[in-house]
Amino acid sequence: MNDRIKKRAIELYDRFTHEGMDRRLFMTRMVAIAGSVAAAEALIATIAASPASAAIVPANDSRLTTRTQVFANGYRVYVAEPRSRSLKATVLVIHENRGLNEHTRDVARRAALAGYRAVAPDMLSPSGGTPADEDAARDAIGKLDIAASVAAGVAMIVELAPSSRGGKVGAVGFCWGGAFVNRLAVAAGDKLSAGVPFYGPAPDPAEASKVAAPLQLHLAGLDERVAKTAWPWVAALGQLGKPVEALNYAGANHAFHNDTSAERYDKAAASLAWSRTLDFFKRYLG
Repeated sequence: MNDRIKKRAIELYDRFTHEGMDRRLFMTRMVAIAGSVAAAEALIATIAASPASAAIVPANDSRLTTRTQVFANGYRVYVAEPRSRSLKATVLVIHENRGLNEHTRDVARRAALAGYRAVAPDMLSPSGGTPADEDAARDAIGKLDIAASVAAGVAMIVELAPSSRGGKVGAVGFCWGGAFVNRLAVAAGDKLSAGVPFYGPAPDPAEASKVAAPLQLHLAGLDERVAKTAWPWVAALGQLGKPVEALNYAGANHAFHNDTSAERYDKAAASLAWSRTLDFFKRYLG
């Protein structure tokens, strides 16, 4: 597949999964790009995340303990942390628009290996939890009351802070979760100690004055949809003297950190972005 076809296909898939494009229209246009129904289905399979992909950190990694628990507000969360009993700072890991799946649990375990208590909430808890079908999960995400979800996220921070080292709670999120971390920074004020949004659409720049937490944004160079909101957001934060870093990965696609998507995953960019994320958390969470 040449780069031009790949770019068109990824952009179309992004519109389908993030902008509510009708499935029939999506398939018609993908067939036009790929040349046949079979080729279109094969192409979609390489762009979409694969739930069968192997985890980078296995669920039974002996260095970690994991569990599922329920917050006071009723949200179910997946928790991963080092076996050490010492008090740790906490990192919320906010999922993409497919809900809390095995990939997000894997990312939580990666954060735990770096020394944090990683807490990955299922933001679809109010509607019964993340369904196995990805399309159903995206539909459910689209129906969420975002203000209520963000308020629930702030409540999680408040609940986690007393048992976190130094009372510090950070957050990292991807795609829908990246947008959520931006909104969380607006709503949580100084309750959030650090936020790292990966390629998430940003709030109205007028909201920048409410942000207290240091932010580190990871942006994909080919992701024009997110760039339209992210760069004005970064500029507004900078003009107000807020601690913000914006890191652009030239040639990378939206979702470049997700190793379960064969066509969009960029190993070099993902590794660099994750190392920068951990350095950022070490600076602000310890």
